[in-house]
Amino acid sequence: MASSWRRTFGNMRSFVSNSMGGLRGGSNLASWVVAGTLAYFLWIKPSQDLKREQQEKAALAAAESDPYRYVETRKPIPDPQVTGLIYGNKSKDKPTKPED
Repeated sequence: MASSWRRTFGNMRSFVSNSMGGLRGGSNLASWVVAGTLAYFLWIKPSQDLKREQQEKAALAAAESDPYRYVETRKPIPDPQVTGLIYGNKSKDKPTKPED
């Protein structure tokens, strides 16, 4: 009875090993890494890039067609205290009085 499932397991293992080209150990792993890398750069990455470009084009088209979109017309004025034009204590450096 025990030899039956061992034989079945051995047959399955042989089948899987033979279906992967009969390579064992490090060479098998290396071949799968190479095949996976090639598949990624030849099929998966180009399709992802194409999908990303299509989404960006759709987003740009949607933004350009919106007449009520917000457009920044002036640059914000930087705080002279933060930029170093005015010296002294910054607001975050001021000690706060403990409340009683």
